[in-house]
Amino acid sequence: MILISGQIEALSTRKDKTIKIIFGSQELSPNEFTELFKLNQAFCYVGIKEEPFIKDEVSLLDNLKADLDNLKTPSQRLRGILFRNFEQDNKGYKDFNSYYIAEMESICNHFKSKLDGI
Repeated sequence: MILISGQIEALSTRKDKTIKIIFGSQELSPNEFTELFKLNQAFCYVGIKEEPFIKDEVSLLDNLKADLDNLKTPSQRLRGILFRNFEQDNKGYKDFNSYYIAEMESICNHFKSKLDGI
């Protein structure tokens, strides 16, 4: 866990009703800097308050465990995986939607072929 002090520099809303927070920190130690960059693009939890966290709060936060398996539905996870595959090898498709439809058809046909009587 990393505790960083700083200030909220900007807030903006997005189309999907999420919020973008721009946070400016105080100068970070090399270890804090390294740990922060390890979290780049990772799903994280953030606690914000005006006063420093007290020892009990830090202990509580440090012991929280994320249930990352329940953040996305299985279909959302599959779509995300297919998108990453498209980025690495688009198989000649010009856009992700066409790629997605073709790959989903392929997946459906694969499992359909395993059914009895079809």
